[in-house]
Amino acid sequence: MTDRHMTDMTAPSAAGPLATRAAALVALAERIPHDVIALCARVFPAAVFWASGQTKLEGWRVSESAVELFKEEYKLPLLDPTIGAHMAAFAETAFPILLVLGLASRLSALALLGMTLVIQLLVYPGAWPTHGVWATCFLIVIARGPGRMSLDHLIFGAKR
Repeated sequence: MTDRHMTDMTAPSAAGPLATRAAALVALAERIPHDVIALCARVFPAAVFWASGQTKLEGWRVSESAVELFKEEYKLPLLDPTIGAHMAAFAETAFPILLVLGLASRLSALALLGMTLVIQLLVYPGAWPTHGVWATCFLIVIARGPGRMSLDHLIFGAKR
């Protein structure tokens, strides 16, 4: 026998039943299409931002309570509370719609990632686990695109 055959006979088998099952689960997980992952990464955080945006509106106007929120709770430096409330209401309404539709997806995800960073760093620093989940979803869309279930794909083709 050669040294190679001796090594094969004396080495413990790496492919035991547990390793085989783990490999099968990994193979199954790897079959999840990016399109499904990207759709989830677009829709679920978009729903959170949309709901927040709706709390800032009274009909077609930014509510006084939203302005008060920026004055009393958010207290963003260098930003007038009225302007901040209007900017947030716009961003939390427009970008989630675009993200769900998959139109200008990377730009929308980037805008909401920026908003997430502002919220994390300046408003609610203790909420980093939640903000981390949102950021991860946005990074998936920014880095890998919105998937084939998007208007971006329909308009621009497979490269998007």
